[in-house]
Amino acid sequence: MGKLVSLAIILAAHLAGQAGTRYPELPDWAEAELDVAYDRYPETRLDILRPTEAAAAKRPGVLVIHGGGWVRGNREGMYKNFCLPYLEKGFVVANVEYRLAGVAPAPAAVTDVLNAAQWFRKNAKRYRVDADRIVVTGASAGGHLALMVGLAPKAAGLGPPAKVAAVVNFYGITDVADQLAGPNMREYAVQWVPEQEGRMELARRVSPMSWVRRGTPPVLTIHGDEDPTVPYEHGVRLTRALREAGSDAELLSIRGGKHGGFSQEEMARIYREIFRFLEVRGILGRR
Repeated sequence: MGKLVSLAIILAAHLAGQAGTRYPELPDWAEAELDVAYDRYPETRLDILRPTEAAAAKRPGVLVIHGGGWVRGNREGMYKNFCLPYLEKGFVVANVEYRLAGVAPAPAAVTDVLNAAQWFRKNAKRYRVDADRIVVTGASAGGHLALMVGLAPKAAGLGPPAKVAAVVNFYGITDVADQLAGPNMREYAVQWVPEQEGRMELARRVSPMSWVRRGTPPVLTIHGDEDPTVPYEHGVRLTRALREAGSDAELLSIRGGKHGGFSQEEMARIYREIFRFLEVRGILGRR
């Protein structure tokens, strides 16, 4: 028994050290469960961040998806601006990694995040999460993937359709084909959807614009109107199309905003709008 207790103490200390390394600014009122497998690939891992204080009721949850043009990036970089604000608001955060283009091109990343969303919902009870109040968010390519989690139906053939309460999209790509050719072509998109038979059909399948319809989860898009990487028009067109289809969508335009890099003051203002959006829709403030 003594040996088992000692091993448990050593393991706990090891995990605490890992959390301190990956999330050095994790507050003392929160805890991290690291490298949880949600699928069979080495890259399909996530971290769970949550307040340690027991809650009277189940907490809302948020799936956080990193950007990097589907070719780079990691979940650690999402902590300060995308995980911590939700954690401070009492959410349980699932910070997600997925297969990048160098390992598996499109549509692998979409399939991975759909599987992550399914895993989070199935494990909601384990983490005291209200499965009906799970939000998905991401930035750039992560915003695109968050939109695909919210919008992709079973007919897309990309993975298990997710059920989320809302999508918070930071300047995500909404029309992948637009970034494969023409004035908005980007090398990261070409790497993710390389030349192949049926390339444009694949680009259509992995584009949020293709799955606009009535009855999708509420979508809030945050986009700088001077974004040089993902054109502002991507956010404008998606919001307009969702509204015209009868779905709930808002666009928060950042005047003079580039591709992220917003000041901390701007981010504080953005999160006030995000939490207002979620409160109005009953995702926050419900017991």
